[in-house]
This record gives sequence, structure tokens and C-alpha cells, in this order.
Amino acid sequence: MPPVTYEIIGSLAAILTTTSFVPQVARTIRTRDTRAISLWMYLLFSTGVALWAIYGMLLGSWPIIVANGLTFALAVTVLSLKARETLSARRRSRRWPGG
Repeated sequence: MPPVTYEIIGSLAAILTTTSFVPQVARTIRTRDTRAISLWMYLLFSTGVALWAIYGMLLGSWPIIVANGLTFALAVTVLSLKARETLSARRRSRRWPGG
């Protein structure tokens, strides 16, 4: 296959995987409900996509860079909401030990 075909396949994969993540982020932003979301999963996921973006930079592959850069921004949005909710829940539980 010619190299252009590789870039087209990579670009389509990037568009599909990044776009598939948008509904979850939109719902989390809209509802602010992160109870069912794993803090560790999003921390590891965010780190992983950041590393993928760096890998893309090292290769000079725009589909990898753009897709993982956007996915990182989306994941960090959810991660920050989850971290905020987790910290808030911990503060509440310290103030009201019975509740």
C-alpha cells in the first residue's frame, strides 16, 4: 500500500476513536455525575493518551498527534470532574462521620 493509504487509515481511526469518546464526556459535563467513573482508570487512560501523543510527535504522525491530543483534553476534563467529586465526597465524609 502507498504511504498515503496508511495516513488515510490512521486518520479514519483517529476520527472514529476520538469521536466515540465525545458522548461520554458531554454527558459527564452535562450531569456532573461521576460516581460510576473510576478515578484510576481515567488517570491511567489520560497518561496513556498523553504518551500516545508524544509517540506521534516522535514519529511525526499527525493522525496520532491530533487524535490523542484531543482525546487527552476530553479525558482530562472528565478526570478533573471526577477528582473534584472525589475530594468533595471525602471532605463531606470527614465533616459528617455518620452521613
